[in-house]
Amino acid sequence: MSDDSNYTPPDLSMFGEEHIRAYEETDGENGFLWNGATCLILRTTGAKSGLPRKSALIYAAHTSNGADAYVLIASQGGAPTHPNWYHNLLAHPDCEVQVKGDVIPVRARTADGAEREELWKLACVQWPNYDEYTKRTDRVIPVVVLERR
Repeated sequence: MSDDSNYTPPDLSMFGEEHIRAYEETDGENGFLWNGATCLILRTTGAKSGLPRKSALIYAAHTSNGADAYVLIASQGGAPTHPNWYHNLLAHPDCEVQVKGDVIPVRARTADGAEREELWKLACVQWPNYDEYTKRTDRVIPVVVLERR
């Protein structure tokens, strides 16, 4: 439990591998909305192993360079280290996302400066806890933009 004043504990009854399985089996009918936020399945290549990896992640829809894009926050709940999926994207930025029943090839990049600030605010509309996570860590939490390839 957290005593953060603006933190809302999520319902974790569907999380991790269970979330991924339910999402993929139902084309997102189960799992696209999680605790009121939109989710996708991120399919990456392991940074060290080279093996396929999957993560169910909250995303915010965005338009980047005139095309649909997806914004992810590498918060890991405010942990002191970046999540593994972020390291995977740094090593292998070409990946895929599943949004409902659509599998989309994308390329990842980390936003910075004014773009990062704008996208952070957009993501916080989906998941207000992101602002609270910044209070739990000294690291700058990366904002990732996934653009269609």
